[in-house]
Order: sequence, then structure tokens, then C-alpha cells
Amino acid sequence: MNRMTITFAILGLGLAVLIFSGDSNRVFGMRSDDFGRIVYLLPIALMLMAAVWGRRVSMGETMRNLAIWLVLILALATAYLYRHEAIGVGNRLLAGLVPGRAVVVTTSEGGKEVILHKLMNGHYEAYVTVNGQSIAMLVDTGASMVALSSEDAKRVGLIPENLDYTMTVMTANGRALAAPVTLAEVAIGPIVRKNVAASVAEDGKLDQSLLGMSFLSTLGSLQMQTDELRLRD
Repeated sequence: MNRMTITFAILGLGLAVLIFSGDSNRVFGMRSDDFGRIVYLLPIALMLMAAVWGRRVSMGETMRNLAIWLVLILALATAYLYRHEAIGVGNRLLAGLVPGRAVVVTTSEGGKEVILHKLMNGHYEAYVTVNGQSIAMLVDTGASMVALSSEDAKRVGLIPENLDYTMTVMTANGRALAAPVTLAEVAIGPIVRKNVAASVAEDGKLDQSLLGMSFLSTLGSLQMQTDELRLRD
């Protein structure tokens, strides 16, 4: 009887037991899903054993092979058990390396929190979704509302030439005129707001769009910790 026959025999017998157990949640004192895992893991274990003992080798080499397989199995089990933590670490690493990349975590209360990392220039930047378009914005608590540059306004579907520039605002380039608008949707990670008051600066007067207080004031909390800015819905 070759290995393939043994493998199919084990799988077939296990499947038959599961079928004839009917609606019972336990098989041989074990939960049905645990028994099913054993059924498909046993052939794998047999193949691993065949790889270890399939040829005539010394006891020392056999023990070394067993140790290697044991380390591999433990490594895979550890990676599976701590996969969520690993994903969180990976996201934090990317957020530190990629400017504007937000890390989304779940708080102890079950809510969502967005974490931004400080840039080398000391500012916080985030990729914000405005009317379905991703825009790099500076987080600015000194701005009374969300402010879009003329270029970004075009990206989100606005026509700057058709707007009424009736507001006077201060920008890094000095005093400028801006047009009041209402954005259908502004989102950063899982935090989404509808009908957000905003403004569009004159062409060439705003170097980068700003995430201002018309969005930030709706948050549950806005907390700065060392080099992190935490936004909670």
C-alpha cells in the first residue's frame, strides 16, 4: 500500500465518520470541526514522517530533521496565532516610512482610532478621501474649515472658475480670496463625514490642501502624543 493510498484511505474514513455522525456536534468526544482538522492534518504528518524516515539515515540526522520540522511547525503556528499583531506592527512601520499613511486601530471600547505620524518638517499629513478622490492634506487646527487648493478642487469634481470667491483668508502666501463650498463626503480611514463646509482658494494661493476644523471639530477626540496624532471617531 503506497503513501497516496494511505492518504486517501484516511481522508475517506474521516469523511465517512463525519457524515454518519449526523447533526451531532461531537465525534469520539471531540468537537466535529476539531476532528475534521485532525483528519486532514494526519496525512500531512505522515508525509513529513516519510520525509524524515524515508531512507536509511543515522539517528543523529533523524533527530536533526525532526528538530527542523518542529521549528518550522512552531514558527507557522506562532505566525498564525499572532497574525493580527503582526499586521498591526507592519501597518505602523509603513506609516512611519510612508508620509501620510494612516494606521487604523481598535480602541478598548471597540471604536476606531486613526494614528498619523509626524513628518520630518514637524507637520502631520494625511491622505483624505474627498468625494471619492484621495488627496494629501496637512492637518491644521488653525484652519477654520477644510481648504482645498485649486488643483485639488478640480480633482474632486469642482470647477474653480465657476465659484464665487467671497471669503478673505490668510495663507502661507499671504492674504487671498476663497470660495465657500460644501463637500459631499470627507473621510480619513473609517472616519466619514457628510456635507462638510469647506473653501477653495484662488489658483496659486494655496500650496497644499488643509484638513481644518469643519472636519476635525466633529471628532470624538484629537490627541497629540509625542510624534503621533490620534483621531478618534
